Amino acid sequence: QVQLVESGGGSVQAGGSLRLSCIVSGDTYINSYWAWLRQAPGKEREGVASIDNDDTLVYASSVKGRFTISRDNTKNVLYLQMNSLKPEDTAMYYCAADRRNWELQPDYKYWGQGTQVTVSS
Repeated sequence: QVQLVESGGGSVQAGGSLRLSCIVSGDTYINSYWAWLRQAPGKEREGVASIDNDDTLVYASSVKGRFTISRDNTKNVLYLQMNSLKPEDTAMYYCAADRRNWELQPDYKYWGQGTQVTVSS
């Protein structure tokens, strides 16, 4: 079993930055695949960024060059640094984990409760 708890969301103006954190507990952290996904009102959940055991990174084209996914294995924390935020980045952001590599697909087994990000123009 894996537990995930996100934090770091908030309200910012366009062009601003936020860093999301996801504390992971309950299973062998380094043997899983991790991702950040988001869901805006009225839209389907979409993958934002993923990281695998070899630190291979995958990004959605809409965030490439602006967002950075990383993890700290010593602290069991997953991060998402978001720069140059745009109003279209407004969504609930979730971290997710699984022992299968879903990359940006929303099929992960374990999910956090989400943290809201709101970007105003």
